[in-house]
Amino acid sequence: MKRQLIAVLIVLILAVGAASALPGCSSRPTLKLLNWGDYIEQSVIDRFEDEYGIDVNYIPVTSNEEMYVSLTTEGADYDLVIPSDYLVERLIKEGMLRKINFSNIPNIKNIDQKFLNKEYDPTGEYSVPYTWGTVGILYNKTMVTEPVTSWNIMWDEKYAGEIYMYNSMRDSIGATLKKLGYSLNTRDESQIREAVEELKRQKPLVKSYGTDELRDSMIGGSGAMWLTYSGDAVYCMQQNEDLAFSVPEEGSNLFFDCMVIPKSAKNPEAAEKFINYLLQPDVAKINTEYIGYSTPNAEAMKIIDPEYLANNAFNPGDEVIARCEVFGDLGEFTQVYSDAWQEVKLYNP
Repeated sequence: MKRQLIAVLIVLILAVGAASALPGCSSRPTLKLLNWGDYIEQSVIDRFEDEYGIDVNYIPVTSNEEMYVSLTTEGADYDLVIPSDYLVERLIKEGMLRKINFSNIPNIKNIDQKFLNKEYDPTGEYSVPYTWGTVGILYNKTMVTEPVTSWNIMWDEKYAGEIYMYNSMRDSIGATLKKLGYSLNTRDESQIREAVEELKRQKPLVKSYGTDELRDSMIGGSGAMWLTYSGDAVYCMQQNEDLAFSVPEEGSNLFFDCMVIPKSAKNPEAAEKFINYLLQPDVAKINTEYIGYSTPNAEAMKIIDPEYLANNAFNPGDEVIARCEVFGDLGEFTQVYSDAWQEVKLYNP
């Protein structure tokens, strides 16, 4: 009888061991992270997993709109999300975020004060800035020899078939609104209508509307210019010395991507550990140099490679920041922008 009991126990122990070795079966806690694609250096994740014994399940998205759909899908249980400023504002308004326990995040002291308590999170209770940057024009100096100081150059017919636009409603419409002298947060439908007509006038000149895949196109010299994010510009400029970046004088978008914890998070404690970890100066340095976007971490900036500090896309001057706007949540007016962008995309000149 004892032998039978022992045999049964051995079988059970082996079965449990085998189950724990199966993919997805682990006794370790898991942090479920919803973020942009390729927006954290892999060694940073690996080190966190080793040091804290917490596995990171990384789920990538391509836009804030896709991120919002993921968060509002029934059963969503992400522990940490990294949305942009205007989506942070919306999530706060809709009561979808958990207040962060900053007693668990002592490294918040490393964040430059000018990047805290922005318009999208006035009380600073719900978010921690992860990166920031601008939207501008990445251009090839061998193809564009004139000064790139205005959005008007992206409507210049001599560059027909050599212009790339970012496939993003807020960014492309926003740049066009700034070109026209308007706020990129306007709720004036007549101004949106003007922007639509400008984008339709530009469309015959556009080679394509795209996202990350256009980095290789610019690096390879197949386009003269691209409306894009500063982080993409940093990466491309590192690969091709003929490329340069400019934020037009009419102004542009200054954006912040932030770390937030949804109310539906199953492991908010792990999320706070990860936030605090990412705010370590050495970790922030490795991460920002990999992804190319500017860091709000003042201590990390002291040890950043000088090559990055000298890059105007990574480290723009105060005068550039001063002429930029942060996107705000448009609420129900978002549909007007969405309809406008759909009209542009469907337009066949």
